Amino acid sequence: MSAVPPVSIAALRGVRLASGDIVDIALDGDTVLAVVPAGTPLPETDGVVLDLPGYLVTAAGAEPHAHLDKSQSWDAIRPPFGDLERAIESWHAFALTLDEDDTLRRARSTALRMLASGITSVRTHVDLLRGEDALTGVRALVRLRAELAGVMDLELVALGGPTVADEVFEAALDAGVDLVGGAPHLADDPVADLERLVALARRRDVGLDLHTDESLAGADTLAAYARAVTGWHRPRTAGHCVRLSMMPAADLTALAEQVRTADIGVIALPITNLYLQGWDAEHAVPRGIAPIGRLKTAGVRVAAGADNVRDPFNPVGRCDHLETASLLVSAGHLAPEDALEAVTVGARDVMGLPFAGPVAGARAELLAIQADSLGEAVAFATADRVVIHRGRLVSRTRVATETAALSSSVPTRTAAPATAS
Repeated sequence: MSAVPPVSIAALRGVRLASGDIVDIALDGDTVLAVVPAGTPLPETDGVVLDLPGYLVTAAGAEPHAHLDKSQSWDAIRPPFGDLERAIESWHAFALTLDEDDTLRRARSTALRMLASGITSVRTHVDLLRGEDALTGVRALVRLRAELAGVMDLELVALGGPTVADEVFEAALDAGVDLVGGAPHLADDPVADLERLVALARRRDVGLDLHTDESLAGADTLAAYARAVTGWHRPRTAGHCVRLSMMPAADLTALAEQVRTADIGVIALPITNLYLQGWDAEHAVPRGIAPIGRLKTAGVRVAAGADNVRDPFNPVGRCDHLETASLLVSAGHLAPEDALEAVTVGARDVMGLPFAGPVAGARAELLAIQADSLGEAVAFATADRVVIHRGRLVSRTRVATETAALSSSVPTRTAAPATAS
């Protein structure tokens, strides 16, 4: 049966799991009720049945680190290519003229592209701005969250630099922002700014999501972060962590143990850090990606995200978690299975979301993509996708391709052998 989103789904029939098994999946509201061999009778539930032969089903994507307020601003800013410092300068200049409705328009466009790719949960940072109105971006993204209710879960992080007063953070939290964020490694006194942000989050009893050690050298704030939040009950995550990619193995092992004990989730951001890091290296340019494979082996909770999309911090990006997974394979040296886990189950874990996927009892956050295997899904990342959020079809993309036919009746011409004259 055809279905137009949004509509409740009772079952998916004839789909392939990552294991290769062909199954039918029953949904009951926002929960996966049963996963059985294809053709097996399913319990009856309310909703539409989707027949999806040729589709692979995985957990839906989750984006643990976005900047929707900045997204798609590259063309308006026309920033110089360059490293983190140049990107920050370009954004701050543009942000002085930031318009709430334009911010909402760009953010909405990016979020809907994410949804079409299969991302049903997004955590986005939003800048607390310089100038007279620090909350322009905050108001825009609070509006967007209301618009997207029912089709995507959106969580907001207040991103403020060391010059942003506590009162501004407080106002953002009062306006509906969920978490405290910041980039203490950029402060003149990184540890002091880190401690200020931790104290603020503790005072408001909310979680923390910090940009951490966002350069190949420089301030070490992750260890101080771990010491400050060990034993705390609220979610805490650290994004970027690219300095860890340059650490000797013994030092990384010791730090990973501190991070594991503190239960800090580490989020790698391959596409943006591949762009931003290494501009000053004339040879042997470093990758600049947090070593989440080694961190995971050490027991640290890990995830990956796309970070910026077509703004001064990253001029490209497809709003697709499978692009992030592909980069983790080629530049981060992860197996496709581990890469996909980092942008689905792992991302949901560090975001504090319920476990999801094609497993009985899991949250019905699912992506069905036309592919014969998990590796093919990551490699080709076709846009032919069915997206389910809380048991409801919320997006479907169908791809049609017309290609010139090849005729086997046309003889292949070969060159005649040369002869001497």
